[in-house]
Order: sequence, then C-alpha cells, then structure tokens
Amino acid sequence: MITVADFSIENEIGANFIAGCDEAGRGPLCGPVVAAAVIFPNRDIEIPVVIRDSKKMSAAQRATAYDWITKNTIWATGQCSPAEIDELNILWASMRAMERAVANLGQTPELCLIDGNRVPAAVRGRAVIKGDAKSLSIAAASIIAKETRDKIMQDLSVRFPEYGWNKNAGYPTAEHLSAIEKYGVTEHHRRTFGPVKKTIETRENS
Repeated sequence: MITVADFSIENEIGANFIAGCDEAGRGPLCGPVVAAAVIFPNRDIEIPVVIRDSKKMSAAQRATAYDWITKNTIWATGQCSPAEIDELNILWASMRAMERAVANLGQTPELCLIDGNRVPAAVRGRAVIKGDAKSLSIAAASIIAKETRDKIMQDLSVRFPEYGWNKNAGYPTAEHLSAIEKYGVTEHHRRTFGPVKKTIETRENS
C-alpha cells in the first residue's frame, strides 16, 4: 500500500499555522546538515505539483516542487556546519538545524510536525515517524532541505571538483572515497565520520 502525503494530520490538529520540519544530509561525509520548516498558510490551496518524500522524487520533480513551494508557503532553512556536526554528533546537529529553521520562519508556528521519532528541545512539536510520506507540510520541508543542500554541494564542487560533490552530494560513493584517499580531506569534511577519520589518522601516522 502506497501512503500518499496529505493534510490529514494538520487538519486533525486544527491549528492555522503548523510547520512541517525535515532535514537533509545526515549520511554524507562532508557539507552541512540542512533543515527546513514549511507552513502552508492555506491548506485548501490547489497544489499543481508533486509533493512527497523528496527521496522518492526525480530531480526535475523536486526542482519544480521547490519553485512552487517557495512561492506559495512560509518557509525557512537552518543548517549546522561540519565543525558543529563533529562537536555535537550528527543527531544533535540535525536537531539544532531544525531549531534554526523554525526560528528563521517569518511566522511563529503553533505546532511543528517533525519527521522522525524525536522533537528538538527548543521546538513545540510532534514527532511523526515516516512523516515525509504522511504530511504534506513535512514532505514540502524535505524538498526544500534537499534542494538547498544539493545547491550548497554543487557550489562547493566548483572549488573542489576532484571530489565529485556535484554528483554525489558528499555521500560515501566509491568516487568520493577514492578522492579522499588521493587528495586528503578538506575543511568541509566531517572529521569524526569513519572514512574521513581513518584518512586523517593514516596521514598523521605515515
């Protein structure tokens, strides 16, 4: 059975300003973790684009949805740098990025729907497991977060073309791992993540 994201959760809660929150970039070896928060001020609006879990959309679908969402909702992003990820660990950095995204919204939400099983400490919210497949607000946030982070990695790849970040977005692909071994790590790598940490230790001990 395929779950289709809709406004059932939002409408059940009944509040006017409910933000969906999601993040992108927990798994990569480099770059920030980016969170987004999205409020649909009018849930009766006709939505002419596909909005679902961003991981299940094509690049073209995400780009089209991103354009529509940014023009028709209240939205904001927040991020944590690789240095913050190394200091906090990726879970708590993701929570902080969500807190920043919510704080950056132009409208204070009455409640936040958080994708996953944990609510950031500074956010009044409800955790929704697999929320990006259930809530349109969370699905929209997943699209904004992924598109924002992918753009960051594409921009960084201009300065560091050897790592292929424009294609792998910093994930541990064979190409990326090979480049780390050959060229070493950059200031954008997460130094506590296994392959990066191993390369640093190997070079320090050689």
